[in-house]
Amino acid sequence: MFDIASVDCTMSTAPAEFVRSMHETGFAVLRNHPIDPALIDRLYKEWAAFFASESKMDHLFSPETQDGYFPFRSENAKDSPIKDLKEFYHVYPNRPLPAGVKEATEAMYAALTQLGADLLGWLQQHTPDGVKTKFSVALPDMMVGSTQSLFRVLHYPPLADGFEPGAVRAAAHEDINLITLLVTGSEPGLQAKDTAGNWHDVPCDAGMIAVNGGDMLKEASGGYFPATTHRVVNPPPEHNVSRYSMPMFLHPRPDVRLSDAYTAGEYLDQRLREIGLKK
Repeated sequence: MFDIASVDCTMSTAPAEFVRSMHETGFAVLRNHPIDPALIDRLYKEWAAFFASESKMDHLFSPETQDGYFPFRSENAKDSPIKDLKEFYHVYPNRPLPAGVKEATEAMYAALTQLGADLLGWLQQHTPDGVKTKFSVALPDMMVGSTQSLFRVLHYPPLADGFEPGAVRAAAHEDINLITLLVTGSEPGLQAKDTAGNWHDVPCDAGMIAVNGGDMLKEASGGYFPATTHRVVNPPPEHNVSRYSMPMFLHPRPDVRLSDAYTAGEYLDQRLREIGLKK
């Protein structure tokens, strides 16, 4: 059974329910969380205007710093030769932003960073002691002083003709980081894969935030918290519209040791090369 918990953040049982779901499925969905719904709506409108403008090409990404605008079909999933059907913008702290999105985006970055720290605290508190001993430092402490966390704003345009067979909005993949906070997309499409290979729609009611574990959390916990495979499927022909999505990827400081094999910085560099974003 693949039961992604719907966690009411105002309930005293929320931390334990969240951690149980993250262990069993790699996902949890938050309700009644502290992120302002009006801020979410504002961001989707402002970024939709950005992606619709020609001026987006004035903000092309920097290969060195990985911030800025990544044009349509810039990225592929690990081990996939086919580029995803999406364009996106990478937001890091203290980096330039287009004027029309700057204020709201910085507010959302700060709010999601704080919520992510709280969720890592829940994970630390409710992880079994035998697993906690694998952490080089407590999970919230891995984030102290980090400037690596990535807020990614995605636009999946309506599908056009001419793409090769197998091209999808986001091919099956696992995230790189500790945890991802995904503000509900403007349209459905996100699916998660269970251990039997079956795909399940991730709940996407307005105002929800889906949280999933990444490969760094799996590495640090010795596999106790899975990095569940997920994807964004193409829309049906009768509803071929744009989809917008805003995930926040929480990345520890590069020097944090995840395991005997990797620091966070080493792991990130390896994965960026595998997905085609770094040479």
